[in-house]
Amino acid sequence: MWIVYAVLSAVFASLTSILAKIGLNGVNSHLATAIRTVVVLLFSWGMVFIAGAQKGISSLSRQNIVFLVLSGIATGASWLFYYRALQIGDVSKVVAIDKSSLVITIVLAAILLKEPFTVKTLIGTVLMAAGIFVLM
Repeated sequence: MWIVYAVLSAVFASLTSILAKIGLNGVNSHLATAIRTVVVLLFSWGMVFIAGAQKGISSLSRQNIVFLVLSGIATGASWLFYYRALQIGDVSKVVAIDKSSLVITIVLAAILLKEPFTVKTLIGTVLMAAGIFVLM
């Protein structure tokens, strides 16, 4: 069962990056971090005020808010599945699967964000996926 939790952790971790990328359009990174990382709320909002980024609050669009909130939910889900997988599985195997989020993120970035997917990207992605399976 730990493998399911580890895979779900990787999927949600990859969604975090994709959703944050969409939500960050025209938003200060400190403000975006505060919105999507409720767990570290005090630190994030502290950085917002230190950087003077609070002035950007009024310029947030509905899309910014929706995708930053979704990114925060994906982050929380990833952490929940990751810690559950760690609790019942071998750390080396859980971490190997969790790091497959890089492969998933590359694929999702190509599909959802239309980022370039070159032959070099394909080879690197295949090699990373192979390495993850070797580690498992």
